[in-house]
Amino acid sequence: MIGLENIVKNFGDLTVLKGVTLAMNEGSVTALVGPSGGGKSTLLRCINLLEIPTSGELRIGNDRIDFQPGKRPATADIQRIRRQTGMVFQNFQLFPHRTAIENVMEGPVAVLKWPVARAREHAMMLLEKVGMAHKADAWPSTLSGGQQQRVAIARALAMSPKVLLCDEPTSALDPELAQEVVDVLSKLASEGTTMVIATHDLRLAKTTAHEAVFLDGGVVVEKGPARQLFSNPEHERTKRFIATLTQEAALVKEGEGI
Repeated sequence: MIGLENIVKNFGDLTVLKGVTLAMNEGSVTALVGPSGGGKSTLLRCINLLEIPTSGELRIGNDRIDFQPGKRPATADIQRIRRQTGMVFQNFQLFPHRTAIENVMEGPVAVLKWPVARAREHAMMLLEKVGMAHKADAWPSTLSGGQQQRVAIARALAMSPKVLLCDEPTSALDPELAQEVVDVLSKLASEGTTMVIATHDLRLAKTTAHEAVFLDGGVVVEKGPARQLFSNPEHERTKRFIATLTQEAALVKEGEGI
């Protein structure tokens, strides 16, 4: 479904991704974990070409792009890849001047040229899926962070992407609101939605992911089934990082019980 072959990403003299090779199957959920600055978000943004890799190869479905230093891919090739992905950002990025349902309708109306009535029906179905149908006519400013993120997930699904990319979807939320988002993404995972999630949230990664990839310093240190990587990692660097996440999760749980 998604193939990354020797992906390199430079920002000036800084190499953020150093030859990443991964394969992600259709219907799978992959968690990208690792320390801040390890390359998780950059890799996610390279998949939907918000960042153009310096070199390497990207495949989504039957579409493939080769990247070469100093050469930008054709706009049509970039758009073809982007249409197959939906992106959920850390800070929601909803249009503040549009209601929840109008945010979800925007892509189908503006890009796919759907009639408004069809787009509204589709948007309402998606809001129902994420538990936000009752807030369809609400402005983003009146919604909690968890509610805004659920609307953002519905908006990302509105274009019927082949893969949903989530960049730290719970990091801007307190634990209770984060759980709302975890529940929605877990439901999507159970329905077979292909997802790649960059996260520090061990609860989210454990609940939703089939596979886990530990990135550090722009390289894949370890990858494998999520349960195995989180419970019994092989690499010493992975062990230290998972131990840190586990301690943080325990502190959050302890705080919730106060």
